[in-house]
Amino acid sequence: MAEYPCFPMFIDLSAKRVVVVGAGKIAARRAAVLAQFTPHVTVVAPEAHADIEALAAAGKLRLVRRAYEMTDISGADIVLAATDDAELNATICDDCRLRGILVNVSSDRALCDFFFPGIVREGNVVVGVTASGEDHARAKRVTGQIRNALYGEPK
Repeated sequence: MAEYPCFPMFIDLSAKRVVVVGAGKIAARRAAVLAQFTPHVTVVAPEAHADIEALAAAGKLRLVRRAYEMTDISGADIVLAATDDAELNATICDDCRLRGILVNVSSDRALCDFFFPGIVREGNVVVGVTASGEDHARAKRVTGQIRNALYGEPK
């Protein structure tokens, strides 16, 4: 366990540009959450999960169908590297750090500037849950318990 847990910080993403590189199951889940907080989500991947396709078709995010290029993160405020290629994720991390862009690498907590929380939302009330990148199952369980407390059943 880390010496200190992560500090929960809530930020206004409405004007922030978020880039998600990768379009599999994890990227789709994260892009769907981010699209609730900003209209400026771009997903970059040669192929996309059906959920990302649907979000793009609904105008909730922009989908760029090709392999990652360094220029994809130009002007980005936050980047999520969520490909199934650890080497590519590390490259994206390096590219972001050189430019001072906050980055989350879904497959390697050591490369994360922040952790993507479990989210429970009811209107403007937002609850974020993290286990500081160490116990995803526990964070997911606690998120479900909070969701159950608010809604009476898991959603």
